[in-house]
Amino acid sequence: MTQSSGLAAMNDGAAIAWTLEGPEDGPVLLLSNSLGTSSAMWQPQLPAFAARYRVLRYDTRGHGQSAVSLGDYGLDRLGRDVVDLLDALGLDQVDFCGLSLGGMTGQWLGVFAPDRVRRLVLANTSAFMGPPTGWQDRMNRVRREGMAAIADAVIARWFTPAFASTPATAEVLETLLKTDPAGYAGCCAAIRDMDLRRIVSLIDRPTLVISGVQDPATPPEHAEFLHQAITGSTLVSFDASHLSNIEQPAAFAEAVLEFLD
Repeated sequence: MTQSSGLAAMNDGAAIAWTLEGPEDGPVLLLSNSLGTSSAMWQPQLPAFAARYRVLRYDTRGHGQSAVSLGDYGLDRLGRDVVDLLDALGLDQVDFCGLSLGGMTGQWLGVFAPDRVRRLVLANTSAFMGPPTGWQDRMNRVRREGMAAIADAVIARWFTPAFASTPATAEVLETLLKTDPAGYAGCCAAIRDMDLRRIVSLIDRPTLVISGVQDPATPPEHAEFLHQAITGSTLVSFDASHLSNIEQPAAFAEAVLEFLD
């Protein structure tokens, strides 16, 4: 297994950090992180995924080692970042797995750049997460008070109470607190302004929808909406909250690999 990493320039000049690892002749699986995390969130699945796939992870704009652009971001911008990244790495088409905000980016790709994806995994995500005022209030608070002001509430939504005291949760909290408030708020704007409910049915790629039965952020009915809207999609549910890949790492990897294979 080989590994490479770097920074790719987007069409607006921003730099997106990426890491590529796994067998050089394997099909490429692109992983897209959630709001307030980084590409490190996929570490629990990496050994299983990289045994079969050439795994491409990246830090969403405003997160991790990627550029923090000022102002509000749109979902179109985050989707274009994926297309630009694939262009920069000379990749025509990939399998895509995204969780929460990453899953929203995946929906955008499925509608607006379907030729770049073979198969889609949309985990703990939604076509619409209103009301916009709630997202605006969160943006205002982190810009004014920093990430610590919302950390406890975010962790409570991300994990079930039984899982919230584990070492894995502490690592995720550390990443959340290190996230630049400007980048976090910028991505909140993409969710605030997003409404894919009328067009998500245009996705014609093979799609796996993953739900957490205890997820208060993107409840099971949000996953059911996507499943019903996307013809031929498969729905899988785990006993988990929002970051289901961290709370149920083995089951998540197994479901994704079974679908991709």
